[in-house]
Amino acid sequence: MSSLGQIFAILVAIASYCGDGCKQGPCYSSTPTTPSGGGGASVQSLVTNAFFNGILNQAGSGCAGKSFYTRSAFLNALGNYPQFGKGGSSDDTKREVAAFFAHVTHETGHFCYIEEIAKSTYCQSSAQWPCNPNKQYYGRGPIQITWNYNYGAAGKSIGFDGINAPETVANNPVIAFKTAFWFWMNNVHSRIVSGKGFGSTIRAVNGGECGGGNTPAVNARVGYYTQYCKQLGVSPGNNLSC
Repeated sequence: MSSLGQIFAILVAIASYCGDGCKQGPCYSSTPTTPSGGGGASVQSLVTNAFFNGILNQAGSGCAGKSFYTRSAFLNALGNYPQFGKGGSSDDTKREVAAFFAHVTHETGHFCYIEEIAKSTYCQSSAQWPCNPNKQYYGRGPIQITWNYNYGAAGKSIGFDGINAPETVANNPVIAFKTAFWFWMNNVHSRIVSGKGFGSTIRAVNGGECGGGNTPAVNARVGYYTQYCKQLGVSPGNNLSC
Protein backbone atom coordinates (compact mmCIF):
# COMPACT_ATOMS: atom_id res chain seq x y z
CA MET A 1 0.00 0.00 0.00
CA SER A 2 1.30 3.47 -0.88
CA SER A 3 1.96 6.09 1.80
CA LEU A 4 -1.08 8.04 0.60
CA GLY A 5 -3.21 4.92 0.84
CA GLN A 6 -1.98 4.22 4.39
CA ILE A 7 -2.86 7.75 5.49
CA PHE A 8 -6.34 7.40 4.00
CA ALA A 9 -6.87 4.09 5.79
CA ILE A 10 -5.87 5.62 9.13
CA LEU A 11 -8.27 8.52 8.64
CA VAL A 12 -11.13 6.15 7.84
CA ALA A 13 -10.36 4.12 10.96
CA ILE A 14 -10.43 7.22 13.14
CA ALA A 15 -13.70 8.39 11.58
CA SER A 16 -15.25 4.98 12.28
CA TYR A 17 -14.01 5.09 15.88
CA CYS A 18 -15.38 8.51 16.60
CA GLY A 19 -19.09 8.84 17.27
CA ASP A 20 -21.69 10.66 19.31
CA GLY A 21 -20.91 8.57 22.37
CA CYS A 22 -17.16 9.10 22.24
CA LYS A 23 -15.77 10.28 25.59
CA GLN A 24 -12.04 9.91 25.07
CA GLY A 25 -9.37 9.33 22.43
CA PRO A 26 -8.38 11.22 19.27
CA CYS A 27 -11.94 12.37 18.54
CA TYR A 28 -12.56 13.84 21.98
CA SER A 29 -11.85 17.35 23.18
CA SER A 30 -12.11 18.17 26.87
CA THR A 31 -13.00 21.76 25.97
CA PRO A 32 -16.79 22.07 25.53
CA THR A 33 -18.07 23.88 22.49
CA THR A 34 -20.06 27.06 22.98
CA PRO A 35 -23.74 26.72 22.05
CA SER A 36 -24.78 29.06 19.29
CA GLY A 37 -26.91 32.05 20.21
CA GLY A 38 -26.39 31.69 23.95
CA GLY A 39 -22.76 32.60 24.40
CA GLY A 40 -22.19 29.68 26.76
CA ALA A 41 -24.74 30.73 29.39
CA SER A 42 -27.88 28.62 29.73
CA VAL A 43 -31.07 29.76 31.41
CA GLN A 44 -31.18 26.54 33.45
CA SER A 45 -27.71 27.15 34.84
CA LEU A 46 -28.51 30.77 35.71
CA VAL A 47 -31.87 30.16 37.36
CA THR A 48 -30.60 27.91 40.12
CA ASN A 49 -32.63 26.79 43.11
CA ALA A 50 -30.81 29.43 45.14
CA PHE A 51 -31.68 32.18 42.65
CA PHE A 52 -35.35 31.19 42.30
CA ASN A 53 -35.93 30.52 45.98
CA GLY A 54 -34.08 33.70 46.88
CA ILE A 55 -37.01 35.56 45.32
CA LEU A 56 -39.73 33.21 46.55
CA ASN A 57 -38.52 33.24 50.14
CA GLN A 58 -39.12 36.98 50.39
CA ALA A 59 -42.86 36.41 50.06
CA GLY A 60 -44.83 36.16 53.28
CA SER A 61 -45.78 32.75 54.66
CA GLY A 62 -49.46 33.41 53.97
CA CYS A 63 -48.95 34.15 50.26
CA ALA A 64 -50.89 31.89 47.89
CA GLY A 65 -48.07 32.01 45.37
CA LYS A 66 -45.58 30.53 47.80
CA SER A 67 -46.81 27.00 47.07
CA PHE A 68 -47.80 27.74 43.46
CA TYR A 69 -44.70 29.12 41.78
CA THR A 70 -41.82 26.64 41.57
CA ARG A 71 -38.55 26.38 39.70
CA SER A 72 -39.77 23.05 38.34
CA ALA A 73 -42.84 24.70 36.79
CA PHE A 74 -40.61 27.45 35.39
CA LEU A 75 -38.26 24.95 33.73
CA ASN A 76 -41.17 22.84 32.46
CA ALA A 77 -42.67 25.87 30.75
CA LEU A 78 -39.26 27.01 29.50
CA GLY A 79 -39.03 23.82 27.45
CA ASN A 80 -41.72 25.18 25.14
CA TYR A 81 -39.86 28.45 24.58
CA PRO A 82 -36.30 27.44 23.62
CA GLN A 83 -35.49 30.89 22.21
CA PHE A 84 -35.83 32.55 25.60
CA GLY A 85 -32.35 33.69 26.59
CA LYS A 86 -31.05 33.05 23.07
CA GLY A 87 -30.21 35.24 20.11
CA GLY A 88 -27.45 37.29 21.66
CA SER A 89 -24.31 37.09 23.76
CA SER A 90 -23.84 35.41 27.12
CA ASP A 91 -24.36 38.82 28.72
CA ASP A 92 -27.62 39.22 26.81
CA THR A 93 -28.80 35.89 28.22
CA LYS A 94 -28.04 37.03 31.75
CA ARG A 95 -29.73 40.38 31.19
CA GLU A 96 -32.82 38.71 29.78
CA VAL A 97 -33.08 36.40 32.79
CA ALA A 98 -32.57 39.37 35.11
CA ALA A 99 -35.17 41.43 33.26
CA PHE A 100 -37.74 38.62 33.24
CA PHE A 101 -37.45 38.01 36.96
CA ALA A 102 -37.36 41.74 37.73
CA HIS A 103 -40.78 42.14 36.14
CA VAL A 104 -42.10 38.93 37.68
CA THR A 105 -40.88 40.03 41.10
CA HIS A 106 -42.63 43.37 40.76
CA GLU A 107 -45.85 41.97 39.27
CA THR A 108 -46.28 39.21 41.88
CA GLY A 109 -44.65 40.71 44.95
CA HIS A 110 -41.80 38.18 45.07
CA PHE A 111 -44.11 35.36 43.89
CA CYS A 112 -46.72 36.20 46.53
CA TYR A 113 -49.70 36.88 44.27
CA ILE A 114 -51.22 34.56 41.69
CA GLU A 115 -54.04 36.95 40.81
CA GLU A 116 -54.27 40.72 40.62
CA ILE A 117 -55.49 42.42 43.78
CA ALA A 118 -57.57 45.11 42.06
CA LYS A 119 -59.68 42.79 39.92
CA SER A 120 -61.61 44.19 36.96
CA THR A 121 -63.19 42.83 33.78
CA TYR A 122 -60.48 44.03 31.35
CA CYS A 123 -62.66 43.40 28.32
CA GLN A 124 -61.92 45.17 25.06
CA SER A 125 -64.26 44.80 22.11
CA SER A 126 -62.79 42.17 19.79
CA ALA A 127 -64.27 40.18 16.92
CA GLN A 128 -61.53 37.58 17.23
CA TRP A 129 -61.55 37.30 21.03
CA PRO A 130 -65.06 38.27 22.20
CA CYS A 131 -65.35 38.36 25.98
CA ASN A 132 -67.35 35.83 27.93
CA PRO A 133 -69.70 38.04 29.98
CA ASN A 134 -69.27 35.70 32.95
CA LYS A 135 -65.48 35.94 32.99
CA GLN A 136 -62.91 38.53 33.94
CA TYR A 137 -59.53 38.99 32.31
CA TYR A 138 -57.56 40.61 35.12
CA GLY A 139 -53.91 39.88 35.81
CA ARG A 140 -52.93 36.30 36.57
CA GLY A 141 -49.66 34.40 36.68
CA PRO A 142 -46.00 35.48 36.87
CA ILE A 143 -46.31 38.33 34.37
CA GLN A 144 -49.96 39.05 35.32
CA ILE A 145 -51.33 38.53 31.82
CA THR A 146 -54.31 40.86 31.31
CA TRP A 147 -57.08 41.62 28.77
CA ASN A 148 -59.26 39.23 26.78
CA TYR A 149 -57.17 39.50 23.62
CA ASN A 150 -54.05 38.37 25.45
CA TYR A 151 -55.87 35.51 27.17
CA GLY A 152 -57.40 34.41 23.87
CA ALA A 153 -54.16 34.50 21.89
CA ALA A 154 -52.10 32.94 24.68
CA GLY A 155 -54.65 30.18 25.15
CA LYS A 156 -54.66 29.37 21.45
CA SER A 157 -50.87 29.20 21.38
CA ILE A 158 -50.44 27.23 24.60
CA GLY A 159 -53.50 24.99 24.42
CA PHE A 160 -56.19 26.18 26.83
CA ASP A 161 -59.41 28.17 26.48
CA GLY A 162 -58.26 31.60 27.54
CA ILE A 163 -61.58 33.26 26.79
CA ASN A 164 -63.91 30.85 28.57
CA ALA A 165 -61.50 29.58 31.21
CA PRO A 166 -59.02 32.36 32.03
CA GLU A 167 -58.83 31.01 35.59
CA THR A 168 -56.72 28.15 34.20
CA VAL A 169 -53.73 30.48 34.50
CA ALA A 170 -54.29 30.74 38.25
CA ASN A 171 -54.84 27.01 38.70
CA ASN A 172 -51.96 25.49 36.75
CA PRO A 173 -48.43 26.74 37.54
CA VAL A 174 -46.90 25.40 34.31
CA ILE A 175 -49.54 27.11 32.19
CA ALA A 176 -49.06 30.23 34.29
CA PHE A 177 -45.36 30.33 33.41
CA LYS A 178 -46.16 29.51 29.79
CA THR A 179 -48.37 32.61 29.58
CA ALA A 180 -45.48 34.65 30.96
CA PHE A 181 -43.11 33.23 28.36
CA TRP A 182 -45.72 33.67 25.61
CA PHE A 183 -46.14 37.34 26.45
CA TRP A 184 -42.41 37.82 26.86
CA MET A 185 -41.39 36.23 23.57
CA ASN A 186 -44.05 38.14 21.65
CA ASN A 187 -43.52 41.53 23.24
CA VAL A 188 -40.25 41.80 25.15
CA HIS A 189 -37.54 39.36 24.00
CA SER A 190 -36.49 41.29 20.89
CA ARG A 191 -35.95 44.44 22.96
CA ILE A 192 -33.31 42.71 25.07
CA VAL A 193 -31.36 41.01 22.29
CA SER A 194 -31.40 44.17 20.17
CA GLY A 195 -29.83 46.16 23.00
CA LYS A 196 -32.67 48.62 23.60
CA GLY A 197 -32.19 48.37 27.35
CA PHE A 198 -34.30 47.46 30.35
CA GLY A 199 -36.33 50.66 30.10
CA SER A 200 -37.74 49.41 26.83
CA THR A 201 -38.96 46.23 28.53
CA ILE A 202 -40.85 48.31 31.11
CA ARG A 203 -42.64 50.06 28.28
CA ALA A 204 -43.59 46.67 26.82
CA VAL A 205 -44.83 45.17 30.10
CA ASN A 206 -46.60 48.23 31.52
CA GLY A 207 -46.09 51.32 29.43
CA GLY A 208 -48.51 53.30 31.58
CA GLU A 209 -45.80 53.58 34.21
CA CYS A 210 -43.42 55.35 31.83
CA GLY A 211 -43.01 59.07 31.33
CA GLY A 212 -43.92 59.86 34.90
CA GLY A 213 -47.02 57.64 34.95
CA ASN A 214 -45.78 55.72 37.99
CA THR A 215 -42.19 56.61 38.79
CA PRO A 216 -42.00 54.56 42.03
CA ALA A 217 -43.04 51.42 40.12
CA VAL A 218 -40.45 52.08 37.42
CA ASN A 219 -37.78 52.61 40.05
CA ALA A 220 -38.77 49.36 41.76
CA ARG A 221 -38.47 47.40 38.51
CA VAL A 222 -35.08 48.96 37.79
CA GLY A 223 -33.96 48.13 41.31
CA TYR A 224 -34.85 44.47 40.95
CA TYR A 225 -33.20 44.33 37.54
CA THR A 226 -29.90 45.79 38.71
CA GLN A 227 -29.96 43.50 41.75
CA TYR A 228 -30.41 40.39 39.61
CA CYS A 229 -27.80 41.54 37.11
CA LYS A 230 -25.35 41.83 40.00
CA GLN A 231 -26.25 38.33 41.18
CA LEU A 232 -25.71 36.95 37.68
CA GLY A 233 -22.43 38.79 37.21
CA VAL A 234 -23.35 41.10 34.34
CA SER A 235 -23.55 44.86 33.95
CA PRO A 236 -27.14 46.11 33.58
CA GLY A 237 -26.31 48.09 30.46
CA ASN A 238 -27.77 51.44 29.43
CA ASN A 239 -31.28 52.90 29.11
CA LEU A 240 -32.57 51.42 32.35
CA SER A 241 -35.58 53.67 32.84
CA CYS A 242 -38.48 54.86 30.72
